[in-house]
Amino acid sequence: MLFMLIVKASKNSEAGNLPSPELMEAMTKYNEELIEAGVRVMAKGLHPSSNGMRISFPIPGEKPVITEGPFTESDDLVAGFILIDVNSKEEAIEWAMRMPDPQGHGEGQIELRQVF
Repeated sequence: MLFMLIVKASKNSEAGNLPSPELMEAMTKYNEELIEAGVRVMAKGLHPSSNGMRISFPIPGEKPVITEGPFTESDDLVAGFILIDVNSKEEAIEWAMRMPDPQGHGEGQIELRQVF
């Protein structure tokens, strides 16, 4: 079963601030554990929304609209993701619960979603 651990953005990640060396070390250890367990498929961080864009389809059948970043609602933005292949939802939750606070400073939030 594929699950995506979606790391939500914060004001720090949107400002392009890198995590502390301690958090980088903790995340590296966590990713190594995922790899050693054979469950990590992929993990990537994303650039801040200032480097991104949104493509929306406000009128069916008409040309999409492009909106350049940055986007101000950092709670709705994604800073990165980890894709894991596990045997159950419970196992996915266990791995999610082991992740260090991905933003540090109590700002981290992870969304866990099963992939079709």
